[in-house]
Amino acid sequence: MTQDQTTGPDAAPETPAPWRPSRTVAVVLAGGTGTRLGLGIPKQLLKIAGKPIIEHTLAVFEAAPEIDEIIVLMATGHVEDARQIVEKAGLRKVTKVIEGGDTRNATTRIALDAVGPADCNILFHDAVRPLLSGRIVRECVNALWTYDAVDVAIPSADTIIQVDDNDCITDIPVRSRLRRGQTPQAFRSPTIREAYRIAEGDPNFAATDDCGVVLRYLPGTPIKVIDGSDENIKVTHPVDVHLADKLFQLAAAQAPRLTDHRSYTEELTGRTIVVFGGSYGIGHELSELAQRYGAQVFPFSRSTTGTHVERAEDVEAALKTAFEATGRIDHVVVTAGVLEKGALAEMDEATMDRVLQVNFVGPVTIARQSLPYLQQTKGQLLLYTSSSYTRGRARYALYSATKAALVNLTQALADEWAEFGVRVNCINPERTATPMRTRAFGEEPEHTLLAAEAVAQSSLDVLISELTGQVIDVRRAPGDTAAPAVPAQSAPGRVEAPAGAASAS
Repeated sequence: MTQDQTTGPDAAPETPAPWRPSRTVAVVLAGGTGTRLGLGIPKQLLKIAGKPIIEHTLAVFEAAPEIDEIIVLMATGHVEDARQIVEKAGLRKVTKVIEGGDTRNATTRIALDAVGPADCNILFHDAVRPLLSGRIVRECVNALWTYDAVDVAIPSADTIIQVDDNDCITDIPVRSRLRRGQTPQAFRSPTIREAYRIAEGDPNFAATDDCGVVLRYLPGTPIKVIDGSDENIKVTHPVDVHLADKLFQLAAAQAPRLTDHRSYTEELTGRTIVVFGGSYGIGHELSELAQRYGAQVFPFSRSTTGTHVERAEDVEAALKTAFEATGRIDHVVVTAGVLEKGALAEMDEATMDRVLQVNFVGPVTIARQSLPYLQQTKGQLLLYTSSSYTRGRARYALYSATKAALVNLTQALADEWAEFGVRVNCINPERTATPMRTRAFGEEPEHTLLAAEAVAQSSLDVLISELTGQVIDVRRAPGDTAAPAVPAQSAPGRVEAPAGAASAS
């Protein structure tokens, strides 16, 4: 034996070979049945923000540059539903949609077989965590360069207690060392395979998650924990559906804004936009802005073109005018609305009828007649609500009710029209400086109102986005005391004075 040989009892420990995964695979676990939600379909097929929950989840991995492949493990009897969602959404990274097992652990075993024997990174993620961020995906994958296993967790805001069989407290662990687990859980494939191989020999094997399998059967393996997020919730109970929907709304409030005039021009040149209520306020500002960026805009209103949004023949004529002039309609915007204050019992029938007809029947009429045109271009219908939709108030009963109805109309039509590729969204601006608001409230300090131009800009951003089924809050930036203002995320449940959300029709 020569001196440079390193075998034998005195040899130095062998340095592990560097980890060289062939690819990174996201395994989306969609085996839940939705029993706790009281649904007739698996909860991952429930629609939130205009799309099935599982589609939101898959879209995160599709957009993540760290992910090379996606495999979906679907609930029994619904594999074809998932395949149709994947095909319709154009999710190119999805290579397999297969049936999951009876338990979480059985599903993991099926997934490992589907991944194949090559060394790779594997991320297991619950399909019903649709608000996963790209940041978490990136940090999980990066951590696998150093660690064999990675978990995602957040600190516990609540005190955790341990109880016995009689529901009496036996221990209160130190909260600072506790975390609430989330997904994804990420592994080097040899590690998770070995943990499950050892587990097969245990007749008492049981685990609620895959990191638990590694912890129990490969106890010397460090499991790195990275920070999750409060938004990465799991849709399990009925209240979670409402929370997830609101979180999507708040995220949509920050609709991506393009960087310069040239980008907007590239997006809008050649598009046709029809604006009902386009003579004043937000509708007028939106029409002017879109025209400057190259769109062909057709504004209609009662005062300038004699167009009454509640009259089907007027709406039909307006849409026909735009289509015959350009051969297409890409976006239909409805800013027309009226605001009448007063106690409901004291309001005359003509006033009540006008509010209901213009604020609700009008948008419904426009929606019905716009669909055939928007189907041709895969376009978008954009409606406008008010912050008063969240809570009706005295002397604004009909106004608040119609604005709440538009939110429900937006969400319903986004679901109905998804199969046609038509998007539907709703803008919810705070108190805005418009002629309608001035007529209702008189002159107000300019610095307390959002500029109509800012709402128009945010509206344009939504029109050129891929959002659907969203209520987009537009707020002045915190600390901004002068118009014009910019959109900012609002607090959930925040109630503003009734907004001049739209131009008078």
